[in-house]
Amino acid sequence: MEIELTKKDDNLLLKRKEVFFRLKHDEKSETKGASPSRAQAREVLIKKLRCKPNLLVIDKIQTEFGKRETVGYAKVYENEERLKEIEREYILRRNFGSQGIDTGEGETQGEKEGKEGQKE
Repeated sequence: MEIELTKKDDNLLLKRKEVFFRLKHDEKSETKGASPSRAQAREVLIKKLRCKPNLLVIDKIQTEFGKRETVGYAKVYENEERLKEIEREYILRRNFGSQGIDTGEGETQGEKEGKEGQKE
């Protein structure tokens, strides 16, 4: 699977890098021509960008019908706190599994937000 970074921007306000990418997958790649999963795309991006796995979030990934290339949009945050403040819960679940990202306080970000919503 080949990856091409089509656009890379620094967002100083949100303290993150925003990356648009294109993945080319053919019969010879590990996906054997099939569309790559979000996890496979994350692995390739982490290697290419040389970043920590817990700081990379794929926001959008899409494969057009009949093409063997996937385009997407990813964000790399400077630190985990910033990522937790900004990213929506469903995006975190898509990238880090059904549990979301661990807040370090024994509960996930989604559980914490759910408790805060119940207090209101």
